[in-house]
Amino acid sequence: MQDEAAERVATAHRAKLAYIYVRQSTAGQVRQHQESTELQYRLVDRAAGLGWPRERIEVVDDDLGKSGTSSTGRQGFQRLIAEIGLGKAGLVLSLDASRLARNNRDWHQLLELCSLFGVLIGDGERLYDPGVYHDRLLLGLSGIMSEAELHQIRIRLHQGERQKALRGELRLPLPAGLAYGRGGEIILNPDEEVQARLQLVFARFRQLQSANAVARDLRRHGLMLPTRPLRGPAPHEVVWVAPDNFRVLQILQRPSYAGAYVWGQRRQDPTRRRAGTARAATVRVAVEQWPVCLRDAHPGYIGWEEFMANQKRLSDNAARRAPARPGVPRQGAALLQGIASCGRCGRRMSLHYSGPHGDYPVYLCRADQARDGQPRCQEVRALQVDAEVERVLLASLAPDRIALAAAAVGQIEAEARMLERQWSLKRERARYEAERARRQYDAVEPENRLVARSLERDWEEKLRQAEAVEQAYERWRGEQPGPVSPAEKDEVLALAQDLPRVWQAAMPSERKQMLRLVISEVMLDQRRGRGQIWMRIIWQTGASSEHLLQRRVRAYAECVSAEHLERRVRELNAEGRMDRQIADLLNAERIMSARGVPFRGETVHLLRKRWNIRAAKINGVAANPPTWPDGSYSVQGAAEALGITAQTVFKWLRKGRLAGHQTVKGQPWQIHLPDERIALLKTQVRRNSGSKKEAS
Repeated sequence: MQDEAAERVATAHRAKLAYIYVRQSTAGQVRQHQESTELQYRLVDRAAGLGWPRERIEVVDDDLGKSGTSSTGRQGFQRLIAEIGLGKAGLVLSLDASRLARNNRDWHQLLELCSLFGVLIGDGERLYDPGVYHDRLLLGLSGIMSEAELHQIRIRLHQGERQKALRGELRLPLPAGLAYGRGGEIILNPDEEVQARLQLVFARFRQLQSANAVARDLRRHGLMLPTRPLRGPAPHEVVWVAPDNFRVLQILQRPSYAGAYVWGQRRQDPTRRRAGTARAATVRVAVEQWPVCLRDAHPGYIGWEEFMANQKRLSDNAARRAPARPGVPRQGAALLQGIASCGRCGRRMSLHYSGPHGDYPVYLCRADQARDGQPRCQEVRALQVDAEVERVLLASLAPDRIALAAAAVGQIEAEARMLERQWSLKRERARYEAERARRQYDAVEPENRLVARSLERDWEEKLRQAEAVEQAYERWRGEQPGPVSPAEKDEVLALAQDLPRVWQAAMPSERKQMLRLVISEVMLDQRRGRGQIWMRIIWQTGASSEHLLQRRVRAYAECVSAEHLERRVRELNAEGRMDRQIADLLNAERIMSARGVPFRGETVHLLRKRWNIRAAKINGVAANPPTWPDGSYSVQGAAEALGITAQTVFKWLRKGRLAGHQTVKGQPWQIHLPDERIALLKTQVRRNSGSKKEAS
């Protein structure tokens, strides 16, 4: 065999360098399989035996501890390929083909380059010339067997891991809230502060319904979150970090906190790649596709039903537009943001703010426009719809207002107790750390100042931290309201009697959150009827109710209440009502105008002109007589009796020289003129007329 190998090596090969490629798959193999590593380094002696001087033999060991499944990240293999391509290599030695590559793409790339540049390939047994067909065939089969061997190893390991997981015996990394007991069973973390903090996170999420809102609430109260890093200076030890959206989501999305043993929550998706790498991205697997999910396998902080409800809420809170995702309640005037659906096509309606100041919300269904460039399905003005939904909601909550108030008082007290306990545990931990540092300092020998000084500094640091916690607690206590007094309880119960006042005092996001607790979806359609908005409210209980609203239109010809409005105006006008009175009565009867604004006297006047309704008078539609049945004079009659013009009569009425009244403003005047008053006024008129003639 040695003679055959010597025959294959030519002078042209020895004129170039010999490369010894050394690789182990993991750092553990480098530490534990040292004989294999040593055997690979001994290939230097074999290269020297084939005629290469030792100074012309290079060892490529950059890839120790790296997998051969891909050339990505293997700097040594990439350097070897580059040296072959530059024509510097005459021989490449490796213990076997699996050391060079366990991927046929990388392996055949190596063979192709070695064939082009006349490079020999050797393993632990013999030399191969890739330019010779039979040698290249053997090398190709060797590469295929290396890849197949790795595949079989993976399959066996994966099947064994899966079978162990199906029994719930596979030991998995646990989050901060759980720990392994002495018998290997999973238990709650014995640390009471860790348990209390996680219970607070789940409790606050039930109230706030948003992971970001929970993180803001924890930061506002100065509370940290426990986590257990897998890497770092203290792996698998509980550390406390500042709360943020990512940390809260990690807690809410862990099924182990619901008492479930889960394996296979993530998998690699070969269709997705991370930027700059050839490695497949890791994606999250849907709950219903988890390979192993054993419910109630160990104690948890919440139940499985609550865990699934939390996942549904987190999915709905996503900012991505989707029919089944209403999004988290946000600031803005639109009450139905995220839960308004189109009554024509059933798709989720988006929200747009119009008007000169952008404060008039409009619900839009523009899926057809965005997809096919077609006209919008419909758009509905939000203010009127929101007002009706608000009215229906408050009416539905009215019977339970006392129970809601009592629950609110209980929630305030429970939240205060929970936060007080969080700070109590935090202070207790700080005092324990300081006491522990003191005991460590006391245990050291006084003469050993090298250690004593370090322990003294650590003790002082712990004391400062404990003092900082106490000061932060005092500040927090100063910002918090005191215990709920009986007078405050009575005030809350009194507020329950006036739900509209509570509703108006709430922020827009709080109103939307309260609305979603009762109403699941609202479907809108303003093209179903002329001048109307059809609305279906779907409640959280599954029941639904339908409502019809008169919407704003441009003209009374499109107004759905035009016939009823005309009939009422005629009836009220026949009763002798004036335009302003008719307007007040129409507003009291909640009859809406075409543009949705309250009626005014001028509006009723224009409607009468449109419908040819003459104003009501004392004598119907006839001309005013000189005197009325009660003996009083009309304006025309008074002017004739006094010998003056009607304009003068109006002027005297305004100045008080004549006494009269109107039944209603706009009705004819009824002027009181006794005979002696007529004679006196006529004398004054003649005297004034004579004076004017003499003056002229």
